[in-house]
Amino acid sequence: MSTADFDLDRAWSLDPQVALRPERFGALAYHFGTRRLSLLRSPRLLEVMRGLDTAPTAREACLAAGVAESELPQLRSALGTLAGNGMLAERVAA
Repeated sequence: MSTADFDLDRAWSLDPQVALRPERFGALAYHFGTRRLSLLRSPRLLEVMRGLDTAPTAREACLAAGVAESELPQLRSALGTLAGNGMLAERVAA
């Protein structure tokens, strides 16, 4: 998935095989299946990631974390990269 394909208006969640470790700069995200390590270089991005599981959409998770509308393109790019790396999975309605 390219960052341009990430849809903020869909439901996303952290992949079940991903663990987040908070750090001063943001967090480390480790995928136990792929053994990939990603740096989240923003505490706000960490808050968005934590909120994805319960928010109806990624946009709602961003807004709940205090992301301004003007910051959404930058967060969309970061989330798209994480989704492309397998750190995020699209949630399917039950």
